[in-house]
Parts: sequence; structure tokens; C-alpha cells
Amino acid sequence: MTEAATFVRRVLTLGGLAVLGCPGVALAQAAAAAPEASKWNAPFGFIAAGIGLGIAAGLCGLGQGRAAAAAVEATARQPGMQGRIFTSMLLGLAFIESLALYMFVIAIILVLKF
Repeated sequence: MTEAATFVRRVLTLGGLAVLGCPGVALAQAAAAAPEASKWNAPFGFIAAGIGLGIAAGLCGLGQGRAAAAAVEATARQPGMQGRIFTSMLLGLAFIESLALYMFVIAIILVLKF
């Protein structure tokens, strides 16, 4: 392994540890007299989480289907570019799926907050 590759590996490892360590420091602080959620907020948090997850999952599924269809069509037109098309499609699918995962995290926060 070259010296540059070792340096990049160390920087990425330290960066990853910093990203994973920061939330622990933020969550270690005591809750500073958070206001009580009213009784009406809890049901609406569950409803908002359910509707948000449904919309996010449905639209992400449509987006992934369109991306796969476009990749298959592009491969049919230019079979020699199949490797690059496949790589681009996988990258796009990962970004689309990350949107659904972000909504899942938001839904968990909404449900656990109340």
C-alpha cells in the first residue's frame, strides 16, 4: 500500500470516528427543562410519521422503478456502455434510497418525541 493510500485511510478513519463520536457528546448533556408535549401532539406525531413514510416509500419506489427502466433502455441502445450505465444506476438508486431512510429517521424522531 502506498503512503498516500495509507494517509487517506487514516484521515477517513479519524473522520468517521469524529462523526460517530459527536452525537454522543451532544446527547450526554442533560435535558434542559424541555416543555411538556400537550396531549394533542402525540396522535398527530404518529399520523404525520405514517403519512410521511407512506409518501416517501411510494415516491422512492416510483423513482427507483423509473431509474431502472431508464438504465435498461440505455443498455439496450448501447450495450457497450453497460458497465458505466450500471454503476450510474446503482449510485442513483443509493441516493433515492437514502431519501426514504431520512424520512424513516424523521418518523422515528416524531414517534419517540411524544
